[in-house]
Amino acid sequence: MRSKVLAFVMAGGRGTRLEPLTEARSKPAVPFGGKYRIIDFVLSNLVNSDIFSIYVLTQFKSQSLTEHLQESWNFGNILPGHFIIPVPAQQRTGEHWYKGTADAIFQNLNLIKDRQPELVAVFGGDHIFKMNVEDMIQDHQQTQADVTIAAIPVPIAEAHQFGVIQVDNRWRITGFQEKPKNPTPIPGSPDMALVSMGNYVFTRKALVDNLQEDAVEARSSNDFGKDVLPRMLRQGQRLFAFDFRRNRIPGSTNVLNDSYWRDVGTLDSYYEASMDLRSVQPLLDLYNQEWPIRSSPNTLPPAKFVHNADGRVGQALQSIVCEGSIISGSTVVDSIVSMRCRINSYADVNACVLMEDVEVGRGAKIRRCIIDKHVKIPPGDMIGFNRELDAKRFKITESGIVVIGKHQAVELPT
Repeated sequence: MRSKVLAFVMAGGRGTRLEPLTEARSKPAVPFGGKYRIIDFVLSNLVNSDIFSIYVLTQFKSQSLTEHLQESWNFGNILPGHFIIPVPAQQRTGEHWYKGTADAIFQNLNLIKDRQPELVAVFGGDHIFKMNVEDMIQDHQQTQADVTIAAIPVPIAEAHQFGVIQVDNRWRITGFQEKPKNPTPIPGSPDMALVSMGNYVFTRKALVDNLQEDAVEARSSNDFGKDVLPRMLRQGQRLFAFDFRRNRIPGSTNVLNDSYWRDVGTLDSYYEASMDLRSVQPLLDLYNQEWPIRSSPNTLPPAKFVHNADGRVGQALQSIVCEGSIISGSTVVDSIVSMRCRINSYADVNACVLMEDVEVGRGAKIRRCIIDKHVKIPPGDMIGFNRELDAKRFKITESGIVVIGKHQAVELPT
């Protein structure tokens, strides 16, 4: 019989490295892929895995996220135990906000005591991935673990950038290494090391007991990765890793595995993950109807491509174009065009991410840009061709991506 699972999604991060995209919203609320929010991926994974009791822990700049959850993830009152509820920081245990990931759950232990689940899943709300959580739960039960940590192998030459998990031949965790100079490889895979994905499945008692112990530890930063999990290991509790390479998604056409996972914590990584979607057969398949990524329903009309005259053809090549958008006598290449955008005649959009309600003026040319909602690019403007000029008007990332914030007024350079 299926265990009773209660899920917490950690969605309270500031996301400062994603500014200006996070100036008015939290990181999990940032749009992605034309019609989704980042949080839609973890919520879809949980719901597709038949986990329907979900609390979303919010904190900073949560209004946009809360509105999205209410509009897109409302099960109604038909089925008991089926809910996705935002839970703001309420200072239940003192006059402070969430001090760390473990403290966020500790401050909401009343929700666990009320529901009395057998297992508690604690997942991050700010990663792009597909995951069949049922496989991880089965692993957790078979190993009789106190906690199972989802882990992804990375080349050992890159592992020094991350916290590394050491495991034995049965994938029981034997140690943690924080950004080690000489990472310990996976048994049998000398060129790979394990990195935590920040997704956990706990046995309820183990979680509650260890959170209560952590809460009275004066030196603790109240974080799962830094404090709770290492302490559990020192005490001889049963910690196991789940190999994300074993992840299998129903309906997937990926031959080898479904281990695509991206931490879009910086503007450059966000841009790169967006560009991944352009592939003919992307590793992140948005078109698999057996494992849909859910988001806000809409009544927008289909995308439209108009004009077929010499030099004025509405066309999009190797791109995603969402509902309500009009490509009017312009060319879009290698780009993500979100809902209700308009690209006017003779404009060129190349390798860009356009969020909802962006208008590109007649004859404008933009390249390698991220443009947030409700921005109008003036006719004839050129963005992404001269870094020095662009830097006077916009934010530029290390790799040269131009980022234009929500509602930002764009004027032609003088």
